[in-house]
Amino acid sequence: MMEMFEVNELILKKAKELGLGDVVVLSYETDRRQVRFANNEVTVAKHWHERKVELFVEWKKRIAGTSITDLSEENIERTLKTLKANLEKMKPKEDYYGIAEGPFEYKDIPETFDKAIIELDDPSEYVETAINAALEEGAKRVAGVLYTDHDKIYLTTSNDVEAFDEGTGIEISVRAFIGDLESGHGTNSVRVLKKFDPESAGRKAGEIAKLARNPEQGPEGRFDVIFDPLAFANLLSYMGWAFSAFAVEAGFSYFANKLDQKVASEIVTIKDVGNLPNGYATRKFDDEGVPTKETILIHKGILKTYLFNTSLAKKYGRETTANAGLIAPRAWNIVLEPGDYTKDELFQEVKKGIYITNVWYTRFQNYMTGDFSTIPRDGIFLIENGELKPIRNIRVSDNMLRILQNVVALSKESYHVHWWEVSRPVTTPYVLVKEVGITRATK
Repeated sequence: MMEMFEVNELILKKAKELGLGDVVVLSYETDRRQVRFANNEVTVAKHWHERKVELFVEWKKRIAGTSITDLSEENIERTLKTLKANLEKMKPKEDYYGIAEGPFEYKDIPETFDKAIIELDDPSEYVETAINAALEEGAKRVAGVLYTDHDKIYLTTSNDVEAFDEGTGIEISVRAFIGDLESGHGTNSVRVLKKFDPESAGRKAGEIAKLARNPEQGPEGRFDVIFDPLAFANLLSYMGWAFSAFAVEAGFSYFANKLDQKVASEIVTIKDVGNLPNGYATRKFDDEGVPTKETILIHKGILKTYLFNTSLAKKYGRETTANAGLIAPRAWNIVLEPGDYTKDELFQEVKKGIYITNVWYTRFQNYMTGDFSTIPRDGIFLIENGELKPIRNIRVSDNMLRILQNVVALSKESYHVHWWEVSRPVTTPYVLVKEVGITRATK
């Protein structure tokens, strides 16, 4: 079996023989373990090993991409010939301006690789820790999933880039239940084992489930809302796509035509940090080989930049932000800068409002304007003079730009969130937003 860099070199050689121009070969070797649990015990343990290639090619300003999982020489040749034949039928993309020129130098990023995660014999001990923490808080049933990841990335391009990165991760998602209507959710995602805290995830899930006992139908109208980090991370994760210059060009971004304009409250500063220590999506380089970095997207309410690859950056007369995606630039780790409130002080700010601990089914009615809705799940609480009263069956129906503009307070504490509803990792504090639209959820 060929080593991955050998696969990359073979693809590059065959592509050149076919007369292709820009070529990017991004190969992945991944090991993933899963431990699922339900009713307070482990139910399933799985392990996956995968090798695949993401391929981008250009010929006379015509561009295409594909994935290859059969890495035999015969299939590689067949795939490249098919791509070339398809390119010959396509129209040129006149605003394509090429890929980054290498070579580059890369720095090691702290807390992204830990041999201890690879050598972990039985991750289920961490599941037991999380389950026990939730039960101690009053939960009756606990369920969820734990993953460990070990990823190797090999990048070779026609512009003199050859780069390698290796990373690990371990994360847990815990849901705690008391009855049919009372549940709570907690997560913890880290890149190094010593920072893994499954107990905090279980404890939070159990605490919220216990507080959520006997919920009543929630109200409708406009309310001041405290979004838990788990809930606001969901919104920011979707927002990561709207920052992409590709989304702007394709008509899928409410940030279109708003560069250097006020799009948020002045206390809002949002960054994308590709080299974030312990960040779940952190990498040394983007898909073109450009070293990842920190990019300020919104500074004190002002939209400063979109996320660019080399081609789109040249079109806008800017520098790449090291966020390639060859077709569509993407965010790595979205970071909302924290504020100066403690969590308790934040809740004291709300005389009558709502505390939302988690959301899912976030859907857009209009991508260009930012109109969306999302359904709170797990514990939802009416806040009245510092007291929490459990409610249920509500929906957030509002607009992303209005949410950003109505942020009035942020907690000092921030949390890094990644799970299947927050696929783009987010670091966020607790967030207080005024006058959020709340409707009754349809059953």
